[in-house]
Amino acid sequence: MSRQHPQINLSRRSLFKFGAGAIGTGVMTAGLGSNLLAAEKPPVEEDITPDKALQELLDGNERFVKAKRRNPNQTHSRLVEVAKGQKPFASVLGCADSRVPSEIVFDQGLGDLFVCRIAGNIATTQQIGSLEFGSLVLGSKVIMVVGHERCGAVEAAIKGAQVPGQIGSLLEAIKPSVEKSKEQSGDKLENACKANILAQVEKLKSSPVLSELIKAEKLKIIGGYYDLDTGRITVVS
Repeated sequence: MSRQHPQINLSRRSLFKFGAGAIGTGVMTAGLGSNLLAAEKPPVEEDITPDKALQELLDGNERFVKAKRRNPNQTHSRLVEVAKGQKPFASVLGCADSRVPSEIVFDQGLGDLFVCRIAGNIATTQQIGSLEFGSLVLGSKVIMVVGHERCGAVEAAIKGAQVPGQIGSLLEAIKPSVEKSKEQSGDKLENACKANILAQVEKLKSSPVLSELIKAEKLKIIGGYYDLDTGRITVVS
């Protein structure tokens, strides 16, 4: 069991109240509170630790790499089970790239992962809010920011590409990581991709809601780098 900090009561109900004050957004309102907490009732029995949740992700990816997927929790009975409520053990902030589907590369099923996907795996305000909900209310124990090899969004940011519409907003969010990594030796694109992963991890850790969960040893936030050629995810630190 994780060590409890006596100065704060971190039941999910008290954390929800903390979130309402810390975030100050319309999502965490008293009117929605009862509905959100009602959705919290778990369809699974075991409440795992952040370390165990992370290991489950890595073990699932290892099965995927070795072509030994178990395809867990993908039956009709699981569909019926999680229709009553969800308790994902892990959350993923991943790139929208079609080659990196989280449930497949981590060998998970219905109700296992709380997934946010966006080009360049950047932590926008909305993505952070979603992940706060996934951890605070649904009980996810680990958040992994998954970037990948040869990311097109990161490459466009490196090149300073002129793009139409709102695509440029994605590149602007990635540019600080490009600048931070440009003096590193080795492959510039890989360095920038990994720097971007770490930047988004730190951005998530700055959330008052998520940082409180981390302090209470109820959550871990970590980066992962996906190899498009092998399917392997390595921890980035």
